[in-house]
Amino acid sequence: MRRYVRLRMLGAAALAAVVTLAVTIIYLNLMPSEKQIERSIEHVYAVGSPQFTRCMSNLLGPPLIAGNAVTVLQNGDEIFPAMLEAIGSAQRSICFETYIYWSGIVGERFSDALAERARAGVRVHVLLDWVGTHLDDELLDPMREAGVQLELYHPLHWYTLARFNNRTHRKLLIVDGRIGFTGGVGIADVWLGDAQDPDHWRESHFRLEGPAVGQMQAAFIDNWIKTRSELLHGEDYFPEAPAAGGFQAQVFTSSPTSGSENVRLMYLLSIASAREHVRLSASYFVPDELSTRTLVAALQRGVRVEAILPGKHMDVEITRKASRARWGPLLEAGMEIYEYQPTMYHCKVMIVDDQWVSVGSTNFDNRSFRMNDEANLNVLDPGFARELAQVFEEDKRRSLRITLEEWRRRPLREKLAEAIADLLGDLL
Repeated sequence: MRRYVRLRMLGAAALAAVVTLAVTIIYLNLMPSEKQIERSIEHVYAVGSPQFTRCMSNLLGPPLIAGNAVTVLQNGDEIFPAMLEAIGSAQRSICFETYIYWSGIVGERFSDALAERARAGVRVHVLLDWVGTHLDDELLDPMREAGVQLELYHPLHWYTLARFNNRTHRKLLIVDGRIGFTGGVGIADVWLGDAQDPDHWRESHFRLEGPAVGQMQAAFIDNWIKTRSELLHGEDYFPEAPAAGGFQAQVFTSSPTSGSENVRLMYLLSIASAREHVRLSASYFVPDELSTRTLVAALQRGVRVEAILPGKHMDVEITRKASRARWGPLLEAGMEIYEYQPTMYHCKVMIVDDQWVSVGSTNFDNRSFRMNDEANLNVLDPGFARELAQVFEEDKRRSLRITLEEWRRRPLREKLAEAIADLLGDLL
C-alpha cells in the first residue's frame, strides 16, 4: 500500500513538473521579455517635417537616405517575373529570406533559378522559416547539390522550445547587393495570376534600387548570423551604391530576440504624426489596446482613417473574427473599414498624409508587432505615396464598406464566435 501511494506521489510530481515546464515554455513564447510601449504617443509634429525624419531615422536604427528608386509590383503576374529576372541576372550574390515557401509551380521556378545561379558560381544564401516552409525533397535537394547555402530558421529542437513562436516573417530578396525586393508575397501558387478569382490572391510587392538596398542586405545578414553564425560582407554583398532615383528611404528590422518592437513603434508614431489621412492595407488586422487608442486619437483630431481588410475569402478565419470583434471603438470614432471582395487580400501597406509610406512583411497585429522577425521599407516621397494611394482607391472599389450599424446588426452567433476569437486575438 505504501509503495502504491509512493508511486502515485511520484507520478503526481512528474505530472506537475511536465505541466510546469509546458506553462513555462508557453509563457516564454507568448510574453515579451521586456516592457513594451503602453502609453499613448502624443501628436507633436507632422510626417513631412524634418523632426519626423530625424525621429524615425534615429529611433528605428538605419537613417532615411536619399537616392532610391522603388517600383510597385501588383500580383503574381508582375511580382514573380520581376523577382526571377533579378535572380537570373545575378553575378555575385543572392540573399533570399522568406516565410512561405511551398512546393508547386512557383516553388519549382524559384528552386530552379536559384540552383542555376549557384552552379554558375554565384554565392546563393537562402533562409526559410521552418514553420512556413513546405517543400518536397525534389526542390530542396537540387538547390543544395548545386551549392545553395540553405538554412531553416528556428527548427524544432528541445533547446529551441523557448523561442519556437519567434518566426521570421521577413520577405527579402537581394541580388548582387544592388537590387532588393520586399512586400507581402510568399513563394506559393496561391499568388499566381492577377487576383482574378478566389484561388489567386491580391498582393503588392516592391523592387528597390539605390543606397537603401544596403540596409536591406543588412536585414538579411542579421538573421543569417543568428542561424548560420556566419558574416557575409565585402564587395559581393555591399558594393558601392550610386543614386538610382529621388526617394528618401530606409529598411529597418524588428525582432523579439533583440528586445525590439521597432515595427510597432513605427506604426504608432506614424499614425500619431498624421494630420490629414491614414490609409491601411492590412491582411491581418487585430489591433491591441494602444493601437486602437492611437487610431481613435487620430480620428478625434480630424484625421481620415481608412482600412482595406480581407473579406469572406480569408485564409485564417479565426483572425478575421478576432479582428471584427475589435472594430466597435474604431467605427464609433469614424474609421472607414472596407472588406475586399474578389479574393484573399494579402497587401501590407500604410500611407500617411500622402507623403509617408511603409511596406514590407508586417501585419497590423500582435504577432508581427511582438513575436515575429519583420522587415519594412519606408519611403518619404509625395509622388510615390500618391501612386500607392491610387492603388488603394482601386482596391477600395472592389471592396465593401462595413458601417457601424451593419457591424452592430451582425447575428448573435457571429458575435459569440468573434468574442471567443477575441480572447485569442493577441496570440494569433
